[in-house]
Amino acid sequence: MTPKPTRVTNRIRALRVEAGEITQAELARRIGVTRQTVIAIEHGRYSPTLELAFQISHVLGRTLDEVFQYDPPSPTT
Repeated sequence: MTPKPTRVTNRIRALRVEAGEITQAELARRIGVTRQTVIAIEHGRYSPTLELAFQISHVLGRTLDEVFQYDPPSPTT
């Protein structure tokens, strides 16, 4: 079964470049996860925990809102 994409989007890849070319491996090491986890978050296949989202934001030197965005479902009428 294919995982359902999350409604959480992010700018991690672009911000890693802006922060001096931080690699996925370096970001993963600094936040205590695997590189595969960083890849899954970047591609929207996995929503990080709130704590992990704060850690990512801290490493990138940005606020949570600068890194992550949430696209709520449209209300049905």
